[in-house]
Amino acid sequence: MGAKVTLELSFISMAGGMVLGFLAAIGRLSENRLIRWPLEAYVEIWRDTPLIVQLLLIYFSLPEFGIVLSGFWAGVLGLTLNLSAYLSEVYRAAIIAVDPGQKAAAISLGMSPFQVYRRLIVPQAFVACLPTQGGYFIALLKDCSLVSFISVNELLRHATIVISNTFDSMNTYLMVAVIYFCMSFTSARCVGWLERTLTPARRKKVVIKPIMSELAEEDKTL
Repeated sequence: MGAKVTLELSFISMAGGMVLGFLAAIGRLSENRLIRWPLEAYVEIWRDTPLIVQLLLIYFSLPEFGIVLSGFWAGVLGLTLNLSAYLSEVYRAAIIAVDPGQKAAAISLGMSPFQVYRRLIVPQAFVACLPTQGGYFIALLKDCSLVSFISVNELLRHATIVISNTFDSMNTYLMVAVIYFCMSFTSARCVGWLERTLTPARRKKVVIKPIMSELAEEDKTL
């Protein structure tokens, strides 16, 4: 039961973090300061404060403003906002890394900026940052244990309930560690499979000839 809640938290938060992170990355690349500066402040604040503090503030402070969330959805909101701040940097770097000549060529062919991003930049950037996204998802799986502090019955909190009934802490925590390892290991294998599937085969078949052999071939032709 606890593992199911952990997976639900992870998948929902990852989906939300990817969407918000991508929007934040696009906004931070904008030349409009009214868009760029608030997003930069958001990224810095959420990256520079502990996740547990963010979760506690969301769960206990929002009700004072009339916003009451259950522990589960308060955890989703905190995890999503925290993850999106990190992913925005990943997406921003991946977008910048795409060859600007491709963008110029696409625009010269009559494509709109939206089409350039949708057909050209986003697919390349997504594949380039896929391993990093996988790493953040694995970290997110383990960070879900922090929502136990706001009364969410995820894997770790469920384990503490079992311990309070059985007084068998060693075996219970060992089982929790094994479950976390299995989930993380499976996630890593899935990310690796996605990377191999989405990466063009030609990238795996690039052969770089040694410089000296090329010079030798040139000498033979002279």
